[in-house]
Amino acid sequence: MATYQAHETAVIDPGCTIGDGTRIWHFSHIMPGCIIGRNCNIGQNVVISPQVVLGDNVKVQNNVSVYTGVTCGDDVFLGPSCVFTNVVNPRSAVSRKSQYQKTHVGRGASIGANATIVCGHTIGEYAMIGAGAVVTKDIPPYALVVGNPSRRIGWVSEYGHRLSFNEKGIATCPESNQRYLLEGDVVRRIS
Repeated sequence: MATYQAHETAVIDPGCTIGDGTRIWHFSHIMPGCIIGRNCNIGQNVVISPQVVLGDNVKVQNNVSVYTGVTCGDDVFLGPSCVFTNVVNPRSAVSRKSQYQKTHVGRGASIGANATIVCGHTIGEYAMIGAGAVVTKDIPPYALVVGNPSRRIGWVSEYGHRLSFNEKGIATCPESNQRYLLEGDVVRRIS
């Protein structure tokens, strides 16, 4: 049986799965059918909707709603008050529950405070979405994007440092010394 911690004000519906070591804070609502991995931190006033999947070690900051259709890989960071959508053309009087679109956030990606992720897109591994950005298309791995609509302004390492590529397309993370290769519009780690 999984052991997790939940504040007494949190609502944990039957039928959800919560991994060992996960902590759930004040006034959060964990809905049936969602899967939360091990060692996650679910901040205050968070909603995790049915069928959402969060990998291990995911950090969800305060005031985030993760709606049905969203999946997150391991080590994802969801900044305070970031927003996910799951319907492109919502109307109060029209039920579109059968039209939820999928959004996937890749391993190690970070989404900044107050960013909006329009549904139906993939955010690549280790991408960094700047605070307040509005994501309206797929984001490649290691991309640094900002603005509304978001645009790529550079690349980041797995440690979140901006990468500067030399004439051979090689960059080194100043913290980890990991090396990266830029070929065309694709970055990959090479050591």
